[in-house]
Amino acid sequence: MPEIEIRPAVFIDLPVLATLDHSVETAYVWQMDRLIDNGHVMVNFHELRLPRKVRVEYPNPGIWETPGILDQPGLLVAEMKGQPVGYVHVKSTQLPSTAWVKDLAVREDVRRKGIGTALVLAAQEWALKHGLRRMVLEMQSKNFPSIQMALKLGYEFSGYNDHYYANQDIALFFACFLR
Repeated sequence: MPEIEIRPAVFIDLPVLATLDHSVETAYVWQMDRLIDNGHVMVNFHELRLPRKVRVEYPNPGIWETPGILDQPGLLVAEMKGQPVGYVHVKSTQLPSTAWVKDLAVREDVRRKGIGTALVLAAQEWALKHGLRRMVLEMQSKNFPSIQMALKLGYEFSGYNDHYYANQDIALFFACFLR
């Protein structure tokens, strides 16, 4: 893993972070099958290999346009060689003792080097310091790299929301209890 520093975001990070490409390329997705029969509802997800790789666009609007974004706690930046290369935005929610990660991005040329993992682990530490005992990661069913990272880190599939995003994609939720 490259040497990285995780720290709270500062004003001079914003122009760099705002230009990060949040899209991912994947050859796999989690496909949802839903069966409704005699009052029973059955929902299954299964890993599906696509005929070719596709680019999956990020469904959330840019958080950088949010007024006072730096005033919100839980905006952490990964820095390599003095340059921001990724970020995670973790928040305390109204759910009991739960932190929620809605935004996580790593610069495309340094992906698959453990930076996303380091950001999630830093978000977990942030959550624990704020008295939170559970963390939820949110992602599209098409974001297979994020699904794999969540599973690798011990998160368990904990639910979904159909048509969750403005582009009508399915949101998957993975959760874990923190130490």
